[in-house]
Amino acid sequence: MVLLVEDAVDLRQVMSIFLRAHGYEPVEAGDGAGGRREIDRRHVDLVVLDLGLPDEDGLGLLRELAERVPVVVVTARGEEPDRVVGLELGADDYLVKPFSQRELVARIAAVLRRSKSAHAESVLRFGPLAIDTDARETFLLGRPVPLTRREYELLAYLASTPGRSHTREQLLGAVWSSSSDWQTPDTVGEHVYRLRRKLGLGEDRPRIATVRGVGYRFDP
Repeated sequence: MVLLVEDAVDLRQVMSIFLRAHGYEPVEAGDGAGGRREIDRRHVDLVVLDLGLPDEDGLGLLRELAERVPVVVVTARGEEPDRVVGLELGADDYLVKPFSQRELVARIAAVLRRSKSAHAESVLRFGPLAIDTDARETFLLGRPVPLTRREYELLAYLASTPGRSHTREQLLGAVWSSSSDWQTPDTVGEHVYRLRRKLGLGEDRPRIATVRGVGYRFDP
């Protein structure tokens, strides 16, 4: 199901018709409050979010929704600082109005493919750490670890290739679908820092190691 949060009724209806014609199940909301209601009462796979909402700043809603589901931003704010802020707040993709409906469908399909590939395996186990890639949940010593969506995706990506080093630029591309041209690599370091705190320390626990001059590596 694709949630369309867009206050322009005509555009929202056109997007809905086009998505339905391509096999998606769209649901519509005209403002931030309506978007929150829909995502709380339905299973939503992706949100198409306009930043120019009538009842609130769409950036705040983007930050909130991006922790839960993939988000494709559609907006008239096309300047580079606006795009950078949107991606740093968690947008998986960014379309500037006016855009073609065909491109929107292609972007949605690409984001959903990336989201599904992040948990292609079922359960990854490393000592006391278990990563359930179907449920998108992480357990340490049998207890759930409260991770944000980006923290989970970063951990799952690193854990899918244990012992392999990744640069921050590679991780930006794989997890954020971004690059250092659009988003600061420091974003990766901040998320690694949070993951380390949540996973804790101990010889019996896997860790995310810093590879000097390269980036990061998951050591089981």
